[in-house]
Amino acid sequence: MNEDFLPVSREDMTERGWYYYDFLLITGDAYVDHPSFGTPVIGRVLQAEGYRVAILAQPDWHDAEAFRAMGRPRYAAMISAGNLDSMVAHYTAAKKRRSEDFYSPGKKAGLRPDRATVVYTGRVKEAFPGLPVIIGGLEASLRRFAHYDYWDDKVRRSILSDSGADMLTYGMGERASREIAAALSSGRDISSLTDIRGTAYFSDSADCSFPSVTCPSFEKVRSDKPAYARACAMEYEEHDPVRGRALIQKHGEKYLIVNPPARPLDTAELDAVAALPFTRRWHPMYDALGGVPAIEEVRFSVIHNRGCFGGSSFCALAFHQGRMVTSRSHASVIREVEGFTEDPLFKGYVHDVGGPTANFRAPSCRGQLKRGMCASRSCLAPSPCPQLEASHADYLALLRKLRAIKGVKRVFIRSGIRFDYLMADKNGEFFAELVKYHISGQLKVAPEHCINEVLDFMGKPHIEAYERFCEKYRALNKKNGKEQFLVPYLMSSHPGCTLADAVKLAVYLKERGVRPEQVQDFYPTPGTLSTCMYYTGIDPRSGKKVYVPRSPHEKELQRALLQWYRPERRALVIEALKKAGRADLIGYSKHCLVRPAPPQHGRPAGKR
Repeated sequence: MNEDFLPVSREDMTERGWYYYDFLLITGDAYVDHPSFGTPVIGRVLQAEGYRVAILAQPDWHDAEAFRAMGRPRYAAMISAGNLDSMVAHYTAAKKRRSEDFYSPGKKAGLRPDRATVVYTGRVKEAFPGLPVIIGGLEASLRRFAHYDYWDDKVRRSILSDSGADMLTYGMGERASREIAAALSSGRDISSLTDIRGTAYFSDSADCSFPSVTCPSFEKVRSDKPAYARACAMEYEEHDPVRGRALIQKHGEKYLIVNPPARPLDTAELDAVAALPFTRRWHPMYDALGGVPAIEEVRFSVIHNRGCFGGSSFCALAFHQGRMVTSRSHASVIREVEGFTEDPLFKGYVHDVGGPTANFRAPSCRGQLKRGMCASRSCLAPSPCPQLEASHADYLALLRKLRAIKGVKRVFIRSGIRFDYLMADKNGEFFAELVKYHISGQLKVAPEHCINEVLDFMGKPHIEAYERFCEKYRALNKKNGKEQFLVPYLMSSHPGCTLADAVKLAVYLKERGVRPEQVQDFYPTPGTLSTCMYYTGIDPRSGKKVYVPRSPHEKELQRALLQWYRPERRALVIEALKKAGRADLIGYSKHCLVRPAPPQHGRPAGKR
């Protein structure tokens, strides 16, 4: 028996003397008892409330018997597809099946089904008729409304409808899960739980426990793209824990009611979650299978914050964790890193002190706490809001304390640095110490593109902000006698990016001596503003039309342009340049991207 873990079998429960348990938590990931894995977090939170919780990780979904293995829980089953949407876990942006799954033992693919939340719910309903089923996690959160599904290339109903679950939790889930557990254990029927923030349910009427607004129905958004864009805009506008209202979206004769978001956990509450008794290891049942590789990036990393006011259109964070930033106390983070030093695998290197965006520690302005986030204004893009309070003082103080811990050699920052926020901080101490102490040879940042119109669709800062950052970064490295590089994340084929724009980006990179090893094709994942643009051809924020590169071949051309230097891309680059009317970039001069295709040698046809 592994008493340090939550039970994963009937034998585990028997050895604990359990003859009943309260909640069955089902996940599409392997069981890694670490605070960066969502299902174990909810499990530990409920355990701390005094409930008996069991984990069923990656069950065989072909037969309901696998779901009966630990018997019927007293109160409910809670289901998550895992840390990723199951379709994203299985397929690339080109819809090709992935050969590996880093959230599975030994990276083995295929241990969770496509659309895992829907499949698991069906099996639980079969295994335990009448048992309340609550779905949550990223997949459920981002699919809570009627949504465009890239893999089916159509609008699907809310995942609550497709799965047949009784209730959905969205966002990070601790508050809602505690409230649901308390209500069910007190004898309330799940159908009566209509007043919990951060949840969604179906009703026969539009009556709601909160102030509400109605958005276009599933039937309307399925057939009318402008209506889809309007619904998307409303969903984002109301996703605010201070001023947000409930949203009602009719599905046939039923009403989907999505209650306002739960308030984010404050510092004391985040500290309490971090202090729960996580083992920070994969379950020993995976030892013989090679372990679970997803833990390697986070084993000696610290998540110090939640939420992101960055506002990137293609990022799902704003629609999941929300835009309001909260953070853990210094004492909490220090305790976690001091714990690293007691681990025999720790070599003295803290891999990351980050989160959704590493250098955010507080809300972007004081007004958010009273009024909520601005509905029609981004904090950072295309330029910082005048009300932005850009300061790294608290983050810098935390990093200095971590560097001083006995047994810590280096403290790195590897999760995203928002460079425009960094540049908005008039005090240059953090930037100086970032370069001096916290980079392991290279810093990854995300300019994404160089054309400002494209960056506006992406919700990213204009390229001038990136160029000022690069200039300062080079100067600081020179001052410190360091040779450290910038690795820019770039995206091809985002809505709004034409072939001509991709050519301009390729020229921009070549002029600056940047040769990207990796380029991310835009991936229309559920719930993002960019996915709405991809499906509708409309920017939901402005209502303006957006050019969308849709065909696989055009996407291939755009991607090839950003790696113009690769010989195997030459034919595609030449084709793209000709289509864009830029044949002047084919040749032998310095300004050219690519040389002409070599002549075809051989005898003329028909001659021997």
